[in-house]
Amino acid sequence: MMKQSSMFFEVDKVEWEIVEDKIKRQIVGYDDTMMMVNVYFEKGGVGELHNHMHTQSTYISQGEFEVTIGEDKLKLKKGDSFFVPSNITHGVICLETGMLIDVFTPKRQDFLK
Repeated sequence: MMKQSSMFFEVDKVEWEIVEDKIKRQIVGYDDTMMMVNVYFEKGGVGELHNHMHTQSTYISQGEFEVTIGEDKLKLKKGDSFFVPSNITHGVICLETGMLIDVFTPKRQDFLK
């Protein structure tokens, strides 16, 4: 049987999880096939280079970030987005306080408690 989250999320009623200094995340929907996560960064926050088996699409809803995907690096701002294929090394540096909206497929089981 497929597991899924609630159908509706009011941002001020969903708990934030501290990821590390200057970074926190909020899971705002998932089932077995996908997951959406708000990730808040204070200026200077670093999403270290990493990779995972999940395909990831990210929308920058606030702020400015330096984004690295594989060997490529680009400065992106509010309204921009990026796509990360499975198992490709990627990371971000927050240049101006902001928020990313990450969508993963399949869901990030490691994010669930």
